[in-house]
Amino acid sequence: MADKLTIAKWSPEDQPRERLRDLGPQVLSDAELLAILIGSGTPKESAVDLMKRLLADCNNNLNTLGKKSIRELCEYNGIGEAKAITILAACELGKRRQQETPEERPDLGTATRIYNHMHPILQDLDVEEFWVLLMNQNYRLIKKLRIAHGGITEVSVDVRIIMREAILANATILAVCHNHPSGSLRPSQQDNLLTESIHRACNTMRIHFLDHIIITDGHYYSYRESGRID
Repeated sequence: MADKLTIAKWSPEDQPRERLRDLGPQVLSDAELLAILIGSGTPKESAVDLMKRLLADCNNNLNTLGKKSIRELCEYNGIGEAKAITILAACELGKRRQQETPEERPDLGTATRIYNHMHPILQDLDVEEFWVLLMNQNYRLIKKLRIAHGGITEVSVDVRIIMREAILANATILAVCHNHPSGSLRPSQQDNLLTESIHRACNTMRIHFLDHIIITDGHYYSYRESGRID
């Protein structure tokens, strides 16, 4: 009889880790997700098959699985103490997540809101930093990223990095901001050229370029409010 086919020998599109990476966790079964956690099965049983058997004994109920003890889990061939602890830790995290309220994403739909959000981060810096704010279609922040950290008067920014991060985050709206440690709100020629480059790139990628904000301690300059972004 041929040796049992292990997960490592499956075609890449059938392997749980690769499927999660390429398609997202929602397409995986409970057994496949648990198999990723334990990493391996036995010479006679893949991790997925082992988890299917374990779940069957729990009536395919993750709540029942979470009530098992380390000793009970270790009764299954292929599950040692380390794997049992990993399974129970994952079940506990799932339970705690259910008890949490969803994090409220800040609305950054105006220059003032962007300034209020970023001013505490940038107000005391003695060098320039350039940040990108990635948002969904409702102007809710997905994530913010520092793209560059430079000298007293300027930073070097790669527009390609900004667009890559926007695409990876599935952002439909983006804004950028940076500080002027000198306290001057006057945009530099470099600021203007960079703003134009970002605007063109956003138009090409069909991402709405909301604004470029220059922040000082107590004031801001908005390219959109100044009529320089339509």
